[in-house]
Amino acid sequence: MEKVFTVVNEALQNDIIQIVILAVCMDTVFGLLRAAKQRKLNSSFGIDGAIRKVSMIMSIAFLLILDAIAHINFLGALPEEVRAFFGTKIGAAEFFGILYIAYEAVSILKNMSLCGLPVKGVWTRTKGFLQKYTNELPKG
Repeated sequence: MEKVFTVVNEALQNDIIQIVILAVCMDTVFGLLRAAKQRKLNSSFGIDGAIRKVSMIMSIAFLLILDAIAHINFLGALPEEVRAFFGTKIGAAEFFGILYIAYEAVSILKNMSLCGLPVKGVWTRTKGFLQKYTNELPKG
């Protein structure tokens, strides 16, 4: 049991895990504000959004346990510039955490724009990029 507490304590000190949690909270807040403005639930604040957010946090928790057991290192899969930033190791939890941060950042930006904050130009360029190069544009 002591090893579990150690893993949890290390996770709470991990910058990427902290940013994932912050991004999930920010997206929830802006999704709530957008829902209030539009007077309806949306993809960030509704059952689908809640399932997605809980799934992200739970997968990070399970990946932290996997990292503690298997000592996974994804650093070799990243470009050299990114390796210099992260140091010597990036586990499965951090690797997926980076992906979750990117996904949540897009959702936060979308919600900020739809709430009326002055980020419409940035959102329009981001949306255009996502439509051109991916199929990952958040719904809602």
